[in-house]
Order: sequence, then C-alpha cells, then structure tokens
Amino acid sequence: HYDLYAHSTNMKKTLTTRINNAARLEGVNYSSLINMLYKGRVRLNRKVLSNLAISNPQVFKNVVSAVKN
Repeated sequence: HYDLYAHSTNMKKTLTTRINNAARLEGVNYSSLINMLYKGRVRLNRKVLSNLAISNPQVFKNVVSAVKN
C-alpha cells in the first residue's frame, strides 16, 4: 500500500526533475512549459515528455519551441 504510493510519488518527482532540467536548457522552467503546453492544447503527459528529453532531445527542443511561439 504505502510502497506503491511512495513509488508513484518518487517517479513523479523524477519525471518533473528531468523535464525541468531539459526545459531550462531551452530557456523556460517546468511550470511555464506545462502551462504553455496546456494553453497550446498539446497533449503529452509527463512520462512522454521525460522520455523525449532523455532519448530524443531535438524533438523535445522542437516541442518547446513550438509552444513558445
């Protein structure tokens, strides 16, 4: 019970940290990026964003630049 909750909390923190670090390289912080994605109606969840930031940084950069404009 508690272990499942702790695991999901730790995973969410890890995903948030990964996204924030990659977003800061693009000149925007995590909360601003999430807000821009929401306003731009881009439906990528945090797990997908985190995977993009790690495995395909150019695509992540394209997503960030698309919602910045």
